[in-house]
Amino acid sequence: MTARTGLLAALVAAIVSAAVTAAGLLIFAPGHSVQFADGSTEAGTASGLDMSDEGTRTQVIAVVRDYLVNNPEILVDMSQELDERQQSAQAEQQKKGIGDNADKIFRSNYSYVGGNPDGDVTVVEFFDYNCGFCKRALPDVVKLTKEDDTVRVVFKELPIFGQDSEDAARAALAAKEQGKYFEMHQRLYNDPGKANKGKAMAIAKDLGLDMDKFEEDMKSDKVKAALDENMKIAQAIGLQGTPLYLVGDEMIAGAPDDLFEQLESNVAKIRKNGCTTTC
Repeated sequence: MTARTGLLAALVAAIVSAAVTAAGLLIFAPGHSVQFADGSTEAGTASGLDMSDEGTRTQVIAVVRDYLVNNPEILVDMSQELDERQQSAQAEQQKKGIGDNADKIFRSNYSYVGGNPDGDVTVVEFFDYNCGFCKRALPDVVKLTKEDDTVRVVFKELPIFGQDSEDAARAALAAKEQGKYFEMHQRLYNDPGKANKGKAMAIAKDLGLDMDKFEEDMKSDKVKAALDENMKIAQAIGLQGTPLYLVGDEMIAGAPDDLFEQLESNVAKIRKNGCTTTC
């Protein structure tokens, strides 16, 4: 049973209970009687109404149907309640996931750190080089590091758009081994064409990298471990797409038009109040 199915079942049960009560089908504990809408009664059972009895079941279904027909707003309320419970459950998962993986999120040796590596507030970005919204967000991230010289930015490659994206992510991490991560990072976004191995190789040559080492590092266990770690973190915090930004324990999903302002505001908030995780 999925979380949504479980929540829906609970809400439907609540509707049935409300409908039954409203219609006068009073459910009592064992030893008491059950009074139906027509005034008839029968002994209570351990589970209240005997839903295995076809007559009882038919009557309850009719009551619930009439209740929903006469109170259609309950369906809207149920949908809103379901959404709120899901959002609450997701927020709890995210908070727990961040806390349980704080060292790997904020201080992993695998990840490139931009801005001020010794900064007092950390921004973490999960991204895919073939994600259009990630590309659109790049200027905001660069602007943040230029305008705030005490913020550190941790880059987490999360290639969710197939093999080309994985090859591009491997290339960035391989370039990191030769001190050229951010140059590779920007050009994988900005140079024409899809981010893939061919594009990465051309950029690496243009950056003057040792190509033998570059290709070897792309295939290395270290690079694989970095990508595996990022994927496990994404699953732990319930990440559903890229880009995603963590500012301390605050999240920003996607690339909203006011991304820079949100990043700047959340950095100021964490700087003032701290964060509840070990960020």
